Amino acid sequence: MTGNDQANLPDEDLVRGAQDGDEGAFRDLMERYKRRAYGVALGIVGDPDDAQDVVQDAFVKAYYKLKDFRFGSNFYTWFYRLLVNQAIDRWRKASRSPTVSFDDARVSGETSEPEAMVYPKTPEEMAGNRELGEGLARAIAALPEYHRTVILLREVEGLAYEEIARILDCSVGTVMSRLHYARTKLKEALKGFREG
Repeated sequence: MTGNDQANLPDEDLVRGAQDGDEGAFRDLMERYKRRAYGVALGIVGDPDDAQDVVQDAFVKAYYKLKDFRFGSNFYTWFYRLLVNQAIDRWRKASRSPTVSFDDARVSGETSEPEAMVYPKTPEEMAGNRELGEGLARAIAALPEYHRTVILLREVEGLAYEEIARILDCSVGTVMSRLHYARTKLKEALKGFREG
């Protein structure tokens, strides 16, 4: 099967191929998720170079652990659990506050800009949007890592509560509680922008 044919296969088929030694199948899995993985890693560690390292390390770990993958599970959720743990470990070891850059890479990795982006018409609107973006990045970076991770996985990646719970190995209730806390903190941090 050619690489183009494989690229259209479901994750489960690519995982089976990779488990059988087809390196092309694993490359297709990497290609499928690398941009989104980078966005998640960048949101957690805050540094583009560190984020690249996290993604590479997570894929290497996934490659060697693929034999343990249980079918019936979602590869995406399984891989993102490895990725998030790798990113959190890197962030803790760096012991510094991360900064989130929404200009360098769209966190979801699908496009370089939000789809519903409305371009400002005046320099004042452009400055206001930049200030809001920087304020949001600072507010996200100031969250504790477990709240920041939940916000990124839910609001940026669009994952369901159940998927996030599996990735973070916690209950759905814990995910909802962390998400509520994170949203409240972000609203407080951005209150001045709404009033302005």
